[in-house]
Amino acid sequence: MINLNYFNFFSSPLGIFYFFASAVVSICVFAVFLAVLIDFVEFDKRRQIKKEKRSIVATGSMFLFFFFIYYLIRFKIGYFEIENLPIKVSLIVVGLIILIFGCVINISGRLSLGKNWSNQIKIYNDHSFIFGGAYRLVRHPLYASIIWMVFAASIVFSNYLAFLFNSIFFVPFMYYRAKQEEELLVKEFKQYKEYQQKVGMFFPKIKI
Repeated sequence: MINLNYFNFFSSPLGIFYFFASAVVSICVFAVFLAVLIDFVEFDKRRQIKKEKRSIVATGSMFLFFFFIYYLIRFKIGYFEIENLPIKVSLIVVGLIILIFGCVINISGRLSLGKNWSNQIKIYNDHSFIFGGAYRLVRHPLYASIIWMVFAASIVFSNYLAFLFNSIFFVPFMYYRAKQEEELLVKEFKQYKEYQQKVGMFFPKIKI
């Protein structure tokens, strides 16, 4: 995820901590990439399609965005130095926790979605309404978790441009894709409107 020369690894306990942080990010990103690849191999060629809608926001465009974020982080474009070491370490720890959580939610969401997954927006003849597992937390755990992971990576690597681009561009694009999906889901499943009221799209609803 990041150039090994970015930090002076192994020269101090702090260097080892930075190496660990970078390794955790890389492992989580690789795990999500692998999960996406498995979904493509297992489910993208399914034929019994009932409804379909093409979207500019698909796996390919998401990968392009990821590589753009990687470029910003890799070459320190938008990097800002945090002089206060306790604050810096605390932010990295918080970022790692969010990133690991996002990775877990992404993979568990894919497992729950199973054969309903597709690159483009599709409703299959045997499509099922998924509301368990990660779908109890948010309506779109695959999209939400990637949003969280990019925010987390921008915190871990102190990159304000990555944070801004995620907020200004990626989140609205994911919202557009999610709304496209929900137009079909509302028509297909009567209980989906009630589900929308109870569960947030990308972030859990706070119940008072």
